[in-house]
Amino acid sequence: MSSLVDDVKDSLTSLISGAGDVVSATQNVAKENVVKALQGVGDVTVSGTQAVSEVITGGVQALSAAGSSLTGGVVGLVEGAVDGAKEVGVDTTQAAGEAASTAVHTVSTVGGDVGEAAVAAVEGAIKAAADIGADAGSLATSAVQGSLKAADEIGSEAGSLVRKALLNAAALPHDIIDALLTGKTE
Repeated sequence: MSSLVDDVKDSLTSLISGAGDVVSATQNVAKENVVKALQGVGDVTVSGTQAVSEVITGGVQALSAAGSSLTGGVVGLVEGAVDGAKEVGVDTTQAAGEAASTAVHTVSTVGGDVGEAAVAAVEGAIKAAADIGADAGSLATSAVQGSLKAADEIGSEAGSLVRKALLNAAALPHDIIDALLTGKTE
């Protein structure tokens, strides 16, 4: 396990216990750690997508260990990681896809609901788009694709759960979800 994963876990573990707003806490820690890793601050220097992946992994592990909401935490982690990626010049569309994929994988390994994780990751990507002035459709599309890729890698049951969750999520842009899942546009 890398020191970036450990740094994120340490930062979040101390914050989560006293945090009333898990989304804001995870968002801030994710952004700070992505920026720090990509600027080569401290002992950690990694690529853009690797930093995003490690920050999401450490964040989900910390949330799980603390018994905090994985769903709210994933929204904040993805939002913060994409925001941090933008700040240091990493492609935000790639960051959103990597964040969503890693969130679904890591939530699966800690025994969480992969469908909820996928929906939360897409919500985080959409919120990040609003924060950084990016195209919400592009970031949402990338997050959906990353979630589906991860779910399919986990297995057919996870793939079905994620597809169903994404289609049934009221807060997500259904034109994007439908087009990606069916290959058809309206």
